[in-house]
Amino acid sequence: MILGVLVGFLINTQLSPEGAKAAAGHLSIITDIFLRLIKMIIAPLVFSTLVVGIAHMEDSAAIGRVGVKTLAWFMLASLVSLSLGLIMVHLLQPGAGLALPPPSETAHLATSAFTLKDFITHLVPASIFDAMAKNEILQIVVFSVFVGTAVAALDGKAPELLTACEQIAAVMLKITSYVMVLAPLVVFAALASTVATSGLGIVVVYAKFIGGFYLSLGLLWVVLLAASLLAVRQRIGALLKTIREPILLAFSTATSEAAYPYLLSGLPKFGVPRRIVSFVLPLGYSFNLDGSMMYCTFASLFIAQAYGIELSITQQIAMLALLMITSKGIAGVPRASLVVIAATLPVFNLPEAGLLLIIGVDHLLDMGRSATNVVGNSVAAVIVSKWEKKLGTEAETEPVAVPAG
Repeated sequence: MILGVLVGFLINTQLSPEGAKAAAGHLSIITDIFLRLIKMIIAPLVFSTLVVGIAHMEDSAAIGRVGVKTLAWFMLASLVSLSLGLIMVHLLQPGAGLALPPPSETAHLATSAFTLKDFITHLVPASIFDAMAKNEILQIVVFSVFVGTAVAALDGKAPELLTACEQIAAVMLKITSYVMVLAPLVVFAALASTVATSGLGIVVVYAKFIGGFYLSLGLLWVVLLAASLLAVRQRIGALLKTIREPILLAFSTATSEAAYPYLLSGLPKFGVPRRIVSFVLPLGYSFNLDGSMMYCTFASLFIAQAYGIELSITQQIAMLALLMITSKGIAGVPRASLVVIAATLPVFNLPEAGLLLIIGVDHLLDMGRSATNVVGNSVAAVIVSKWEKKLGTEAETEPVAVPAG
């Protein structure tokens, strides 16, 4: 990370803007390849582990019980994340004093109006092969839940299918161990590319906005880790050690998807049952992106402050409620939050072009919210395991291979 920042700074200061952009483009090849490799693994890994995890639950009542507890925690965490972002942006006032005139240009982001019908129908895949090809995690989860529940309901539990899924998971995790060899190089390239194009000066220009958001994320971490402390007590240090590398990987690559295989293999070693990890994590990557949700309220009200637009308490509560819905199913990939924000701004007569204010530093902010998403989903798996009284004090015996390191 340090070397990446230094190299990026040298490129930014020593080369022309065109040269720096070209150099950053070459560096980003490494990051792009790594993220494509991760996405290559995600779909078969989610399907195989979720089917096995559900099939190994005691009965359909256990599946429903874990599902209800998982969604209940997600809703609570969402409310806390959105509310904390709302409170902190009011306390810090990062956009106050800018007094920008109403913009004439538009941000030109592809957005579409949110409708409940589109959201619900999008949950169900028309084709599982199409869903896997597009890495539609939520659709893969729905299909996997049906398959896992059907397998669990069969008398013989389809041993050949279960064995095949376990072997697929083992192969995917082994591939993950190969892909993760690139991780240090990817961390270097991602940060060097970002600093080369944006420079360190942009941090100074947006210091109040960036600092305020990271302070808010820090408070959210405190809340989430306090909840996990109640569950694991003195083992909180071991939990932090378990999720340290996934957090760092998500932070440097600005996508929480990169950390998914690490969490899938690391949390069972901490003592979270694999069947619960396999159930909670895929759902979390669609429903429980705590850092991204906090950013939605923080950035939306920052834009309102920058243009001197006052929103009533009623409007702010309505915005929070709208974001509670629109943030569900948000992909764990860079820039997804911008699309949610862009779809929210017109509803409250806020200028969509305000996105231009934050696009320049969005990658720096995406690093923090991606790392927070990893923390939130890890805590969710721990909390649900504790509610189920299945949180072990020692690692489970792993049925599949796990990534080295």
